[in-house]
Amino acid sequence: MEIKTGLIVRALSGFYYVEADGQEYECKARGIFRKRGISPAVGDRVEIGVMDEEKAQVETILPRKNYLVRPPIANLDRLFIVSSSVQPLPNTLILDKISAIAVSKEIEPVFIFTKTDLKDVQELSELYRAAGFRVLTFSPEDDRDKDALLELIEEKLCAFTGNTGVGKSTLLNRLMPTLAIETGEISRKLGRGRHTTRHSALYRVGGGYVADTPGFSTVDMEQYEVIKREELAGCFPDFEQYRYECRFTDCAHVCEKGCAVIEAVKNGRISPSRHQNYVRIWKETSGT
Repeated sequence: MEIKTGLIVRALSGFYYVEADGQEYECKARGIFRKRGISPAVGDRVEIGVMDEEKAQVETILPRKNYLVRPPIANLDRLFIVSSSVQPLPNTLILDKISAIAVSKEIEPVFIFTKTDLKDVQELSELYRAAGFRVLTFSPEDDRDKDALLELIEEKLCAFTGNTGVGKSTLLNRLMPTLAIETGEISRKLGRGRHTTRHSALYRVGGGYVADTPGFSTVDMEQYEVIKREELAGCFPDFEQYRYECRFTDCAHVCEKGCAVIEAVKNGRISPSRHQNYVRIWKETSGT
């Protein structure tokens, strides 16, 4: 048996498809993973045992730098948070919550606003650029940020998230038109789309990988990923230069006297909406 190191690019019905040495292997996982309560995931670097051209198995899951629970995906470098200008309308509380989750896992969040032909998103774009994030915009008639997006994917493992109907799969199709990824139409009755992606997979886009995963919505991230209350301020990059200047070392940056973050909000250096959403998220979280 030959041992090779590779990357899980698809997971489907208990089979794992691993790219190794320029070849793709269909693998089952060793039973020991199930006994330990773990399982391989798309994005995992793994060692596989190759018996022949048709038979291989996942022997070892190499150390992960991060992991998302649902959908299961490992080792992300960048998370593209997709939000449409309309249908559905953007929700800054959700955007701030998801970006904070990404930062907590050492994944760079990048905001993408779509359908900009239907409504201007300049104010939203400026809000998040001022907070220290990269922001890209797309419309059916405007591909100016396509090259910038491809550069961000280069040599990285990336995923798109956003509520159904914002255009995740459509964006991926535009990046690489040869991919036969189905896209759903917006349901006018429900005001949302029907998700059509059927299984987790990594696609080669430019010099990197993009994950297209079933059900990867902001709702899932809110439900399954948790930030501790005492770590939350560190997940807001625009707070960073102020949060150590507070009068009290245990300042929560919520309503305390002598809080440098609150003072920065009053002086216009931090967006009021960002701080308001931080407080709402802080109240939802729990301490150690």
